[in-house]
Amino acid sequence: MISLAGRDILHTWGKFVFTGVGLGLLIGVTLVMAGVYRGMVDDAKVLLDNSGADLWVVQKDTLGPYAESSSINDDLYRSILSLPGVHHAANITYLTMQVHKDEQDVRTMVVGVTAGNLGMTPGWPTYLVAGRQLTRGHYEAVADIATGFKLGDVLKIRRNHYTVVGLTKRMVSSSGDPMVFIPLKDAQEAQFLKDNDAIWQGRYRTEANPAFNRPNVPDLLDAIIASQSTNSYVNAVLVTLKEGYSAADVAQSIQRWKRLTVYTRAQMEGILVGKLIATSAKQIGMFLVILAIVSAAIVAFIIYTLTMDKIREIAVLKLIGTRNRTIASMIMQQAVALGVIGFVVGKITATFSAPFFPKYVLLVPQDTIVGFICVILICIIASLVAIRMAIKVDPAEAIGG
Repeated sequence: MISLAGRDILHTWGKFVFTGVGLGLLIGVTLVMAGVYRGMVDDAKVLLDNSGADLWVVQKDTLGPYAESSSINDDLYRSILSLPGVHHAANITYLTMQVHKDEQDVRTMVVGVTAGNLGMTPGWPTYLVAGRQLTRGHYEAVADIATGFKLGDVLKIRRNHYTVVGLTKRMVSSSGDPMVFIPLKDAQEAQFLKDNDAIWQGRYRTEANPAFNRPNVPDLLDAIIASQSTNSYVNAVLVTLKEGYSAADVAQSIQRWKRLTVYTRAQMEGILVGKLIATSAKQIGMFLVILAIVSAAIVAFIIYTLTMDKIREIAVLKLIGTRNRTIASMIMQQAVALGVIGFVVGKITATFSAPFFPKYVLLVPQDTIVGFICVILICIIASLVAIRMAIKVDPAEAIGG
């Protein structure tokens, strides 16, 4: 009966192959969607790995620095360094923005890193594929190759220009935006310092306020104006621990004495995966369900059509004593063969198209295995409609007019 199913497929091979290719394109889209979700999770983990931190110290009662904005004083790292178990503590800023190069705009995450020893100070790019690390305190940048920038390119961030001195790879934000690393002082200016017009307008409004026209207020006015022209904030402090110390214990100590919120690696991963990309994950899940239903409908329709085309042949088989189980097996084999063709086409399509997507698509063997099993199960279930119809065929139709 396997040969009978094969002969029937060969008899209608054109319809069968084209249907398999169409089904394969749907399966390919499904695999890519699963790969997009895997890529989002991997981006979040890569972000944490690249930071090199064991603890993230952020503004109290916030989910910073990635899921929410966070702003803390840049001198807090000194007091954190004095706590037991802390090996290194470094300020860092994160700012997602458009970076300009000539007429080109690239959406990036600009990271301000503290000067220090590479490999010891958290927050620095872990390795370079070309060029060197930042060595000057101003106007140098290290960019991820995904930005398209090259060594020697001059970038514009806010009102300053930066020369690309190094290139790194796979340094991305949780949203997949490539990173550009610049010195901390420059990053603070880009993120927190107001432009000249905003400072002038702030001074004008302050001076025009009647409350500041009273005696003994000039000192307060000068302080406000000075605060508008300087910056002393960062988004977070990255902390590495000494050996033998528990991250949870050190985090609790910092929270108790410094009145800040501290996240461990596990907690930060939970924020990024469980909160930041949770909505996207649900949306991708809905698309996967819809694609599975559409695939099942296509398989059911084509197998039903093929079965309808050979009603007389099925009646003849019944007339000569063929069991219903054998007929059902033939139809199910055709459905499974259609699923195998579709999956092979889909896997090839997903593999070759993944690199062309703007977001990182991670295709893992586990998803491939699960996807293959799901495709076979869908094909088996979809064939039940045609099997039910075939079993009800009257053998008398074989000799009917």
